[in-house]
Amino acid sequence: MTIKLKDKERLDDLSRNGYRIIQNPEKFCFGMDAVLLSGFAWAGPGESVLDLGTGTGIIPLLMEAKTQAGHLTGLEIQEESADMARRSVALNGLAGKIDIVTGDIREAGGIFASASFDVITCNPPYMISDHGLVSPHRPKAIARHEILCTLEDVVSQSASLLKPGGHFYMVHRPFRLAEIITALTSHRLEPKRMRFVYPFVDREPNMVLIEAVRGGRPRMQVEKPLIVYQETGVYTQEIYELYGY
Repeated sequence: MTIKLKDKERLDDLSRNGYRIIQNPEKFCFGMDAVLLSGFAWAGPGESVLDLGTGTGIIPLLMEAKTQAGHLTGLEIQEESADMARRSVALNGLAGKIDIVTGDIREAGGIFASASFDVITCNPPYMISDHGLVSPHRPKAIARHEILCTLEDVVSQSASLLKPGGHFYMVHRPFRLAEIITALTSHRLEPKRMRFVYPFVDREPNMVLIEAVRGGRPRMQVEKPLIVYQETGVYTQEIYELYGY
């Protein structure tokens, strides 16, 4: 299928099933955190998946390629990003498998039926207002700082939309881990699996991947560390495999 690109847009190869994604580097492009989350998350055959704050649709596209999910939905508040996501879905011939909905995460419980998803994923804004510099470019600012939604919004809406026993997956920053665990357990999303991501083997972790289960019993597994670089500019084998190289 031929899809017309708009000004400043480009096509990027996802190295999965021949899929490509439309992005505008002047707005916001997906990062490694989205790729890592799509490798950490899982959906069983026929399961329904919701990605909160999907941006240009990277996580639904990658999870469609990596899992046997029955149907995937991306929710995105910025219409320009949602439009790119829809065109990427069409470009890859996935219009019957992936839906992109324009809407606010804070209102997700009114957009979708309660307890209607088996799996929810989210790569949320990491920073609160006083953490670091806020980008002057609004799309990037919204993606990185809690301007249009908070951690509490993401967790509370996910708890409402997940089926009992459903799985929630998120990538975030380790410095907010205590807050993350508190938010999850307060909404009966029991943390079950966690993995720290380290840029180098001798550095502190800069990302954390978390899986929680709605109504799950207390018991969490901490998986082996995920190391990104074996040396400057050279990924570890596991990272190359996650990218599909």
